[in-house]
Amino acid sequence: MMKLNNRNFKYPDTAAYKSVIDYFTEKNITIEDIASITYGMQRQYVPELQESEAVDAVIDVLHKREVLNNAMVGIALDQLATKELLPQPLQSIVENDSGVFGVDELLAEGGISGIYGKIATTNFGYLDREKHGILKRLDTVKGKGINTFLDDIIAAVAAAAGSKIAHKYA
Repeated sequence: MMKLNNRNFKYPDTAAYKSVIDYFTEKNITIEDIASITYGMQRQYVPELQESEAVDAVIDVLHKREVLNNAMVGIALDQLATKELLPQPLQSIVENDSGVFGVDELLAEGGISGIYGKIATTNFGYLDREKHGILKRLDTVKGKGINTFLDDIIAAVAAAAGSKIAHKYA
């Protein structure tokens, strides 16, 4: 029998980070791709911003447990949908990235960008609508797996990193 709330359980921070980064790599997404979105959003407000600061902010965001937890859940749902392992009608909904589904945005916004405040939430809404950089490819690529959750995860990470930068220079 599995013991609930095992006091001896140590959260696998390094393994969680590695699994998310490995999946990004599998999907040809780099930290720099995400940072490029963050930099593009924030440079108009912070003219002295360096791209390396955007990279650092993305890495910081991706080391937060709440971010990793939400990213791993979204990634797992995309992976299961790609293998057609979700129950119907959820499979069809995720597979077609149905516009009325909204759970992908909820997971990313509430669980990733939302923990970084209103600036991140506003940035996420903008990125979700405008699809800059790697987001455009993820949203439009067909036949290479399902990215219903992944594009929103990337947008939320970029938005959260933008919020970190905004707060740093405020």
